[in-house]
Amino acid sequence: MTRGTSRRTLLQQLGASAIVAPLASALGCSGDDGGGTDGTDSAGATDTSGSTDTSGVTDMSSSSGSSSSGELCGDAADAWATGGTAAMTATECYPDPFAAGAVGCALLCRTTAGPCTAETLVRQDVSEGWPGLPVRLALKIVRAETCEAVEGAAVEIWHTQRTGVYSGQTPAGDFCYVDDPDAVNYLYFRGVQHTDAEGRVDFDTCFPGWYPNRAIHIHFRVYLGGEAYLTSQLFFDDALIEELFASHPEYSEFGQPDTSNQGDGVISGVDDLSPYLLDVQRMPDGAMLASKLIAIRSSLDADLCATSGAAP
Repeated sequence: MTRGTSRRTLLQQLGASAIVAPLASALGCSGDDGGGTDGTDSAGATDTSGSTDTSGVTDMSSSSGSSSSGELCGDAADAWATGGTAAMTATECYPDPFAAGAVGCALLCRTTAGPCTAETLVRQDVSEGWPGLPVRLALKIVRAETCEAVEGAAVEIWHTQRTGVYSGQTPAGDFCYVDDPDAVNYLYFRGVQHTDAEGRVDFDTCFPGWYPNRAIHIHFRVYLGGEAYLTSQLFFDDALIEELFASHPEYSEFGQPDTSNQGDGVISGVDDLSPYLLDVQRMPDGAMLASKLIAIRSSLDADLCATSGAAP
């Protein structure tokens, strides 16, 4: 999909059956939805599909193997890649971030879904050709009680493009589009994947942008049997964000975000932010591998924790 592919053109190319209707309405995070079920059925969609620095990023330049472009996996990238997911030329060099197995499967608390939910598509590459630092987002869904992998779960993600704008027809309209009303005509940086036997899904996307009063984040929901078992958000290390918005050619023009993780309204009351922070590694092609083990409760009747924040 090339940059500028509109929502209408995208749907014509994929067919109407590829669309998943909005999977849930915007929610608060205080547990006021009564039973803890925060979504609707996502069925019916067609699948179209080293060393660590001060910012917590692991350089994977020591990986073995060769890339599709003929470059050795051991060739280190001098900088983060640009140009979107097309720059991911060494994907076979990307390691399994979950190779060590599930350790410490603590239940991730629910946060608000926010008002920028919209239609979505079942696909791995959610970028639609838009620019930015390419990111392979790897998520592994497990049971909190047993750490066992959850197969067949539908995992939905959505986030802004590098300009801090959401796409799609959202409940909040202009709030989500900021100064780009044309964003309603696109579905970039939204998608759904189903977990494999190992409980894993991969999305190819780009590093998000920021908008006022929020730390940079990625929204996600996990569905089983048409029921939403978890709605939450994932974040990046503050030092990494500072680095990218200071020096990356596709982000530096926007200046530093005005809100850190500690100051974010959604997770400001959380004592330990580590369950919400993505683990980040730099790949030989300069792409980012961002991964997270996500534990969900085994039953909708089980206790559901929630953060205290309510920001969108």
